[in-house]
Amino acid sequence: QVNLVQSGGGLAQAGGSLNLSCTAPGRINSIISMAYYRQTPGSQRKLVARVNSSGSTTYADPVKGRFTISRDSATNTVHLQMNSLTPEDTGVYYCKMYLRFTRVADWTDFWGQGTQVTVSS
Repeated sequence: QVNLVQSGGGLAQAGGSLNLSCTAPGRINSIISMAYYRQTPGSQRKLVARVNSSGSTTYADPVKGRFTISRDSATNTVHLQMNSLTPEDTGVYYCKMYLRFTRVADWTDFWGQGTQVTVSS
């Protein structure tokens, strides 16, 4: 089992900014998509943003225009820049990558350990 390594997050005031990063460790053959999900107590994880191998992006409606997802293919890292934060952005953020480690390996979803983001009003 391989866990992606997450960093960033923490506490911010409403209107502030935070940045999240997530890296796939080791040698990776290919990554199709990188994404961030948010989970709040009692709820399932919901997609926040996704970037695929072509660079095209998808955002959940509540974060459009405020969050920016980007990928660094050289380091197998995905970043989520979160601006104009609101208390509704509070939750645990998980990164996910759909990747394979070798050319003959199966494509698999891997998750990060999660990082808490708390936005105070």
